[in-house]
Amino acid sequence: MSVPPLRWIATCPEETKDVLVSELVALGALAPRPLFRGVAFEADLETGYRAHLCLRTASRIQRVVADLPAGSAAELGAAAAAIAWPAWLRADRAFCVSPILTDAAARSLGEPAVIQAVAGAVYKGFAGTPGPRLDPEATYVATLVAHLRAGTCTLGLDTAGRALYKRGWRLAGHPAVLKETLAAAVLLLAGYDGSEPLLDAMCGSGTLAIEAAYIALGKAPLIHRSKDGFGFEHHAGFDRALWRAVAQEARGAKRAAPLAPLFASDIRAGFVDLARKTALRARVERHITFSAVPIQELVPPAPSGLLVANLPYGERIGKGELQGLYREVGRVLRERFSGWRAALLVPGDAPRDALGLTPRREIPLMNGALEVRLLLVGEAGNAVGMP
Repeated sequence: MSVPPLRWIATCPEETKDVLVSELVALGALAPRPLFRGVAFEADLETGYRAHLCLRTASRIQRVVADLPAGSAAELGAAAAAIAWPAWLRADRAFCVSPILTDAAARSLGEPAVIQAVAGAVYKGFAGTPGPRLDPEATYVATLVAHLRAGTCTLGLDTAGRALYKRGWRLAGHPAVLKETLAAAVLLLAGYDGSEPLLDAMCGSGTLAIEAAYIALGKAPLIHRSKDGFGFEHHAGFDRALWRAVAQEARGAKRAAPLAPLFASDIRAGFVDLARKTALRARVERHITFSAVPIQELVPPAPSGLLVANLPYGERIGKGELQGLYREVGRVLRERFSGWRAALLVPGDAPRDALGLTPRREIPLMNGALEVRLLLVGEAGNAVGMP
């Protein structure tokens, strides 16, 4: 008898859902369906475990427990009480309830009532035996996400634990870091697969170069997360033997070296040193060639490849200097990188005309609360002449 696939939700920024869908399809997930800030999909437990290790752009993952009627708190509580909670939650682990109330009817119930309805149902599910306690401050907490909309509650169990952008190698010391998941999305949107040389021309703390090294090596981005670091490791039904097999498979899939070289540079030697130390912590330092060079003096390290850059914002260097910098970046790309593609991340109000380049595609993204644009340029020297 075939076992029906499990239901999951992977969350991500609204702007990168298509990238996440492509990742899920490549992993073998079934029926990916875009949602608001996420993608619903179906997969067996093995593929679900693999998704936690291998998805580069997902923020979190939930396993769907049930869709419940939620016209009132009482209705929600009664429906949740019918769930076999010992199959989901461990008695020796605390839990919490995180309500997401997305319309007026849901908000009229109020977060405290939703929390109490779901928590009360969990307690009833363990009636007569010691069960888990509601304690969001405990060391290991199983998080039940109650998403209410249009009279229905989609109840999910957070299986990620810490957010998936927290790869574990980040070091402090740079004032404007990119989230790892955003860096991965930039690279994947640019079509980077590790088969061509890559140069991060303004590497800062090294996030783009490190994520590129992981892609080039076929290395799972969460492979170094410590034991007990994922939420599902603290849930009932955790299959440790299967999890070990999935992790071992991911380790075995990593290449010994990238198919093409990676380079990273920055005008400030201090940032280059930080990027190198961060790459060492991420265990990819030996695969990246670092240098302290301003972009105006960059020489192409190969006849063709992909140049990526997170260009400075006006707040970082002063708006008066921004126009000149963008003009210089465009000149360097046209004159020296004629055989290269470019992926430039710029703020929404950047002086893009000063680049003198015509992007073949412009993609709106969010860098935290800041609106940015990813400019994808074909062979830079053939883009357009000087304005």
